[in-house]
Amino acid sequence: AGRQQAEDSGGAADGGAVGGVRLQANHVAARPTAVIHGLQEEGVPELAAVLAIVCHAHGRRRGRTDSYDHLAHGRSFSHWALQHAAVAPAKLAALPDAEFANFKDALLKAKREAEAVITFEEAARKVHENHAPSWRNAKHAAQFISTLETYAFPRIGRHKVTDITTADVLAVLQPIWLEKAETARRVKQRIGMVMKWTVAKGWRQDNPAEAVSEALPKQSRIAAHRKALPYSEVAGCIEAIKASGASAATKLALELTILTACRSGEVRLADWSEINLDKAEWTIPAERMKAKREHRIPLSGRAVELLKEAKALGDGTGLVFPGTKPGKPLSDMTLSKLVKELGFDVDVHGFRTSFKTWAQERTNTPREVSEAALAHAIKDKAEAAYARSDLFEKRRKLMESWAQCLSGGAATLIRIGR
Repeated sequence: AGRQQAEDSGGAADGGAVGGVRLQANHVAARPTAVIHGLQEEGVPELAAVLAIVCHAHGRRRGRTDSYDHLAHGRSFSHWALQHAAVAPAKLAALPDAEFANFKDALLKAKREAEAVITFEEAARKVHENHAPSWRNAKHAAQFISTLETYAFPRIGRHKVTDITTADVLAVLQPIWLEKAETARRVKQRIGMVMKWTVAKGWRQDNPAEAVSEALPKQSRIAAHRKALPYSEVAGCIEAIKASGASAATKLALELTILTACRSGEVRLADWSEINLDKAEWTIPAERMKAKREHRIPLSGRAVELLKEAKALGDGTGLVFPGTKPGKPLSDMTLSKLVKELGFDVDVHGFRTSFKTWAQERTNTPREVSEAALAHAIKDKAEAAYARSDLFEKRRKLMESWAQCLSGGAATLIRIGR
């Protein structure tokens, strides 16, 4: 447009205006600094200014820090660039048609690349979509995007990913870094995950989430453990559950969760195809387990009774504990809500702690047996390679004793393996 304006006003064509400087689009794109210097040396700072402005802006979008300050010879780069660019239309008019076309192609290529860059929110949703199949469950997948929607999108969601700086990431994290430490760490990790994706896509060369750590205060690393009942009070909690007005499925599911020391999700999503009442066994497939390994559970006499009651509520197929909506399981809040409503300030997951503490204090059960009952993975790789037994029969004795304890029976010190 500038060239056309200059030509309309009578601008002269001077084929020697740029001397021997190569202005092919691919050369400008590959070696912009060399071209800018060449234009400077050939006495056309106006064209050098135009290209420098474009390259400087494009470089910032891609996360580069190329500097052209030296072109200003001690003055402000912005002042120098704008001063010369103001008269660039006339200089552009002086270029031969072929050279002008190449110069224009180079600028248009830079513009197209800049326009192709997406926003942080768009990038985050792409990353979420790409990784969704690999997450352990739908809850984890939802948490990834929901935390970004809550804390990151309001501040940087509309920013082009190439424009996001460490200061932007800091602005997201600072308000919650100490107040909501665990959430803030997850938000930082998820922002970093998105920015690493943009690096892989070629839009950036750095990850601003990595550099922000030095600017944030040190967090307290005191672990917040799940609230648990003393094992001596769990039997009373079960009696309160039985006497509550909750649905039969909810009461049965919660008691089975306590009896088996399972995670609540493992119980809520239990399917009749996994359960063999004749053998008193429940086999949870690997894809439903946290450690991604099949887990066999020995069912105590009381656990079998519970499952028979549950079977009588339906037709014995599909979900063992269906929710209120057909084909849907109990929600993850159903069991927790019931416990809280009954006046017990504990987490459902905390019943696993109650079981573990009972096994430690009231039995001589080897540690590996109680750990196997909790489906904990062996952290030592060498030990895990040799420890291939699931200690099923020893666990059966342990779980039967736990059931007796919960039924109000004497918490007899039991011996495993004799």
